[in-house]
Amino acid sequence: MRGALALVARDLQLVCRRPGDVSVVLAFFVVATVLFPLGIGPEANVLARIAAGVLWCAALFASLLSLDRLFAADYDDGTLDLLLLAPWPLELAALAKCTAHWIVTGLPLAVLAPVLGLAFGLETESLMALAATLLVGTPTLSMIGGLAAALTLGARRSGALLALLALPLCVPTLIFGAGAVESVVTGEGFGTHLAVLAALALVSIATTPWAMAAALRQAGE
Repeated sequence: MRGALALVARDLQLVCRRPGDVSVVLAFFVVATVLFPLGIGPEANVLARIAAGVLWCAALFASLLSLDRLFAADYDDGTLDLLLLAPWPLELAALAKCTAHWIVTGLPLAVLAPVLGLAFGLETESLMALAATLLVGTPTLSMIGGLAAALTLGARRSGALLALLALPLCVPTLIFGAGAVESVVTGEGFGTHLAVLAALALVSIATTPWAMAAALRQAGE
């Protein structure tokens, strides 16, 4: 367990040394979101109707931007070989790296999304639902993206392959995340959607590290 925590701390330190990586992700999220109100117009009803889908799609694409380097840097500098020889399970190392990715991408996106939701005229309850669903749903995006990154490790044009693998698997999270905010806009509760998002996150945390570890072992051979 200490090894996994040390790996999370190491990845966070590397991100602090290269703050531009996180800045690009957040900048993409902001620009992609703000363009929709500018392009569609000031109709409040229309903006509120599409807000959940736009913000969730933008968050999904933004989280994928930094995933192509999740394991590639370790693969290039030989750190992956050390992880394969480490005394702790490789599954735990994969989970630690995805946790670090969520801390620097998913968590900031969940905090920033309600601010951007104001541009769509969302009310306070909808903004809270948006933040809650992103906070619960983004771990699933990081885990699925980590699996796609491990499967495409060492491949040519890995970024395009990663998107092709990850996007279809993220569709359920996208549907229930956007549906939760939509249910609040229409006056319904979002507890069921949030519970499904939590279940998807738990399933991904319990299953994807094993697949990631197998893919990393294959890449390290």
